[in-house]
Amino acid sequence: MSRIDESKEFIPVRIAVLTVSDTRQLAEDRSGDTLVARLEKAGHVLADRKIVQDERDMISAQLRDWIADKDIDVIISTGGTGLTGRDVTVEAHRDVYEKEIEAFGTVFTIVSMQKIGTSAVQSRATGGVAGGTYLFALPGSPGACKDAWDEILVLQLDYRHRPCNFVEIFPRLDEHQRRK
Repeated sequence: MSRIDESKEFIPVRIAVLTVSDTRQLAEDRSGDTLVARLEKAGHVLADRKIVQDERDMISAQLRDWIADKDIDVIISTGGTGLTGRDVTVEAHRDVYEKEIEAFGTVFTIVSMQKIGTSAVQSRATGGVAGGTYLFALPGSPGACKDAWDEILVLQLDYRHRPCNFVEIFPRLDEHQRRK
């Protein structure tokens, strides 16, 4: 069973939050606010925060900029993971992934099923890795952001979490780029 090993020291992670929306501004970005509050409460650092429109090229460009920034370890986006024509966040994420974390979407669906039942099938939450950076695309509702953070990310982004976590393999995420 998962647990926090209190004998290990907590390692703060630098996280960028991206809200994908054609209509929201920072003042009414409740999902982004939810993520920022939770990551800071957990002891992590908000590295950057932006809002971009539901345009695949704009989303992937912002993701690439942050992937190239060595002061950002994790990118969490919110919004644009649904089924409508304007929902292109998942495609933008997959444009930049080197590896997809398929189980993230599966686990998110399991968590969502407990909260919203079969409506969970309408979410396309996803996770991946690129350039040594973790990327996660969450639905645009504050509830979905709470669920993803509280049930998955708060644990996987905590170095003390056992039996394993994302933080402990940070040094190896880009090892293929260092080989000669």
